[in-house]
Amino acid sequence: MYMHNPVQFATGLSAKLATRSRHVCTFLGAGVGRACGLPDVAQLQVQVLSGLGDDDREAFARQLNGRDLEQALSRLRRIAALITGQEMVDGLTATKAQTLDATVCRLIVEALDMQKANLEPVQYFAAWAAHSNYHLPLELFTVNYDLLLETALDGWRVPYFDGFVGTLRARFHTELVEATLGSAGEWVPAFFVRLWKLHGSVNWAWHDDNQIVRLGQPVPEGRAAAIYPSDTKYEESRRVPFVVLQDRLRRALHQPETMLIIAGYSFGDAHLNEMLFDAATRRERSEFVAFCYSDIPDVLARRAIATPNFQVVSGREAIIGGVRAEWDTPPNPPPNLWDEGQFALRDFRNLAAYLARSASREPEGERFLRKLIEDVVAKRDVEKGEKDNA
Repeated sequence: MYMHNPVQFATGLSAKLATRSRHVCTFLGAGVGRACGLPDVAQLQVQVLSGLGDDDREAFARQLNGRDLEQALSRLRRIAALITGQEMVDGLTATKAQTLDATVCRLIVEALDMQKANLEPVQYFAAWAAHSNYHLPLELFTVNYDLLLETALDGWRVPYFDGFVGTLRARFHTELVEATLGSAGEWVPAFFVRLWKLHGSVNWAWHDDNQIVRLGQPVPEGRAAAIYPSDTKYEESRRVPFVVLQDRLRRALHQPETMLIIAGYSFGDAHLNEMLFDAATRRERSEFVAFCYSDIPDVLARRAIATPNFQVVSGREAIIGGVRAEWDTPPNPPPNLWDEGQFALRDFRNLAAYLARSASREPEGERFLRKLIEDVVAKRDVEKGEKDNA
């Protein structure tokens, strides 16, 4: 029976990431926050409901019926925008919907407090970003609201750009986000890591009810955080950061010879899934590698089997080159690669440590060139010594 070799896969991935001419991106989901001790989406929803008073809990549970957390917040915002006075929808007036929105956002901010997080995994990840040194900017896409990446990048003094300019009340600059990669018109230097938060952040706030600003700290109590308004169509200006950042993702995925690493994402968003699958189909020379902590989702398995440049790895099996097979147990695996009979890189904690180590390794081509130069210099020194002794 054919089996995949985990050491060979990891070595090949490291070699690909060492190619400086590649356009490298990452796509990070809630599993990253969970690896750092913060709640994932399901846990966050439970914490929010448990933190609400009885009346608010009942009202928000109605919004969650058949919807996820983001969709429920979006519905609250639509109710607040579309009705007036004492009109009611789902037992909520516009004022009550606004108050409930702010309360839910406060609970989300509290649940994602950095004081509760173990920063070690994202610190490894930031160390990799700090030493990546690619010709094109490293782009980090995330659907998480927390401040893990910002905290880790700041800790490693990694310069990064997130679409906002300013400190205390930073404004979003569409023209800087839309600048073409590697072009003369790109105003943000290439050594700046790009951090794109597709679904908003705990430190994004509504300003004057129609613009989003990034604050210097999490949104204070009593104000609603700007978390992705998935169905907010009543005022397009309120969607500007989100539609611009999603377009940036689409264009980044279609950049030639892109290497995309996906971690902590459950493939539960059909719209984002289609963007990923479409890019893999259209860009055959690009490579997509998804790390699944648990079982491979069916929607992902079907597409990966039919799309050879979309590789999927989990603890016990992988889909590589369109072939689905189990891992062959390695005899002497390197650190963080194999744990308790499973491929350990499925866990973001091990993946981040692996990336940090791979960034410090010298690429094979550069190692060969350095050895060649050292041999030439040594030979010259020997010949010079022989000549001096003659």
